[in-house]
Amino acid sequence: MLRSSRRQFLATTGGVMLAAPFIMSGRANAAEFNYKFAHNFPLGHPLANRVQEGADRIAEQSDGRINIAVFPSNQLGSDTDTLNQLRSGAVEFFTLSGIILSTLVPVAAINGVGFAFADHSKVWEAMDGAVGASVRAAIAEARLHAFPHMFDNGFRQITTSTKAIETPDDLKGLKIRVPVSPLWTSMFQALGTAPASINWNETYTALQTGVVDAQENPLSTVDVGKLYEVQNYCSLTNHMWDGFWLLSNARSWNALPEDLQQIVERNFSQSAMDERADLAVLNSNLRTGLEEHGLAFNEPDPAPIREVLRSAGFYKEWQAKFGDEAWGALEGVTGQLT
Repeated sequence: MLRSSRRQFLATTGGVMLAAPFIMSGRANAAEFNYKFAHNFPLGHPLANRVQEGADRIAEQSDGRINIAVFPSNQLGSDTDTLNQLRSGAVEFFTLSGIILSTLVPVAAINGVGFAFADHSKVWEAMDGAVGASVRAAIAEARLHAFPHMFDNGFRQITTSTKAIETPDDLKGLKIRVPVSPLWTSMFQALGTAPASINWNETYTALQTGVVDAQENPLSTVDVGKLYEVQNYCSLTNHMWDGFWLLSNARSWNALPEDLQQIVERNFSQSAMDERADLAVLNSNLRTGLEEHGLAFNEPDPAPIREVLRSAGFYKEWQAKFGDEAWGALEGVTGQLT
């Protein structure tokens, strides 16, 4: 069963359920730098596990010169609140979705362009390469420091209560919940659906009562939210990929001596790579578990759906918004989209 496999997964990847919000190093009081690291994942999630491991390694390898206290599960506030704290310097490190970061840095949403990436190998070629470099340059202009390797949140899939999505025609008129984001709304409007921007905490009820018939999220979110109780089909569209930038307040980052910067970047880059591998293992088990809960899976051909977006001018619209440099870097990996 899925719950059992997840417990086994966490046991093998070092997941620990902590009673306190973070582990303080015994040297914390003597540290030259005491920094806060906020993220929005619960304890036991691969990102939470690997970030804490990274913070522990940093304390050890710096001989206690820097202590990083990790606050999971939005303990310091919502994503928007914590981003403001990061910018002011009240929080020194924060992981944030590129889509949400786009409210401050518009080009940060480029990783979410619909049907751009064929698979994870293309995602990492882009985001560890020229596309990521272009986004990091824009983040730097917003007086934040972005680390070179993103954490994975996976591809998003469509679930419905009415029918499986096999062709573009199956999307026409579909009442689908989307996050409150211009990129999502724009894409699903171009596909002919009726998108409704609904906050996550209202999504289950909206599906249960028929306000909407469908939603889209990574499989891990479908599972955690128990959406299989109110949805019948899961179409593996892989229509968008999203991940989390590790951001630092620029002043706080620049205050660290170069040797400490190297220790921090090396260890949190390792955390990102480890989390990517963890999530791949977790996702490989999720389909089986969700099928046991009654979800019927199918794998539609993305090419006809992508062609609808192209014909509707979706890609031209977002090329103009993101700029030719970033878009050129994206198409250097994906091939021509416009």
